Amino acid sequence: MERKLPEGIKAALVDMDGVLYDSMPFHANAWHQLFTDLGVTTSNPDEYYLYEGMTGADTIGMILKRELNQDTTLEERKALYAKKSELFRNCGEKKLMPGAADMLNALKGKGLNTVLVTGSAQSSLLDGIEKDYPGFFPRERRVTALDVKNGKPHPEPYLRGLEKAGVSPHEAIVIENAPLGVRSGKAAGCFTIAVTTGPIPASVFEKEGADMIFPDMITFAKWLKTI
Repeated sequence: MERKLPEGIKAALVDMDGVLYDSMPFHANAWHQLFTDLGVTTSNPDEYYLYEGMTGADTIGMILKRELNQDTTLEERKALYAKKSELFRNCGEKKLMPGAADMLNALKGKGLNTVLVTGSAQSSLLDGIEKDYPGFFPRERRVTALDVKNGKPHPEPYLRGLEKAGVSPHEAIVIENAPLGVRSGKAAGCFTIAVTTGPIPASVFEKEGADMIFPDMITFAKWLKTI
């Protein structure tokens, strides 16, 4: 079946980690180190790719409850997330995702506004967005973990993104690399594209209802230029 976008698309709501930055391995390692220090044993850091898009507090609360049957207050989860953020910063420089700039330029060429919608609150990445992708994500067109009560997979992040773009769900596409992000985009009513830049297989994104799946950002960017 021929791939094509719906008619009347005016905006693209774009995730950050794993889409704009090749940063998910650093997140996974930071989460793995944090929970190992807390006594949680996980054999594979790739597990944390499955929780990408959730707020840090939600991820911490879920895993500590599941693994240690430990309840935590919001303040405790914030303190632990600060430790995770420090571990993330110490992982080293996060590279731009190959193909991401070409993707954004292709979207711009089609007249689409771009809005950042991320479950992250990592200042080490957010502060560099304008330098790395100038003009695409001004501060008034960003939704981060600090702007929502409910993180992905709840639709709130993408509903907020639609508000910032000034469009209806049928006028926007979502670009994601995480299963929970795809679920969030679909729940918000948007045409949702998954790009499998991490270790999660395409079959998982199919189950979440992704409308299109691409193997990497370079392939996706090349396709955008042809339509």
